[in-house]
Amino acid sequence: MDENNRTHDDDDAYVIEDTGDSVEEIEREMQAAAQEAVAASDAPSAPPAEDEFKDRYVRLLADFENFRRRSEREKADFYKYAMSGVLKDLLPVLDNFDRALDHAEQGDDFHKGVLLIYKQLFDLLQRHGLKPIEESGVPFDPNIHEAVVREEDSSVPSHTVTAVLQKGYFLHDRLLRPAMVKVAVGGPEH
Repeated sequence: MDENNRTHDDDDAYVIEDTGDSVEEIEREMQAAAQEAVAASDAPSAPPAEDEFKDRYVRLLADFENFRRRSEREKADFYKYAMSGVLKDLLPVLDNFDRALDHAEQGDDFHKGVLLIYKQLFDLLQRHGLKPIEESGVPFDPNIHEAVVREEDSSVPSHTVTAVLQKGYFLHDRLLRPAMVKVAVGGPEH
């Protein structure tokens, strides 16, 4: 079959799969395939199965390409979440800023100064991917909330977050710390 008459089915003959092999395993397999090719070319009895070697070579290239992509993805994730330890250590500082702002008198110079410093630090951390979990009035989600107080309240649906006692945070899309919340019970079900 010539190049012009080749069907599109030939293009899909080799599917690239991520097998999880390391570079060393892929290189060993490529070496083994090369040695088999040399041995087959030296053997006068049977002609080498050219299609078999071509197929193996294409599969090895596909495995290596998958490994390269997986490595790049892991590297990007590492850089994206590398600051998680430092950010976890800074969360108590943010909590203390919140407490200071809650107990300082609105409008005095101390409150204004603390608020400016807090906003500057918080904006910097948000630019690096920090997102707060601070909404109340939402259904309790055990994946992002930690219930520390239950209160009987029939005015809201049962298992509703009525107050956030300590903010939780995400780093990009990963939970850094769950929010400590007060949950209503005794109301109608959702």
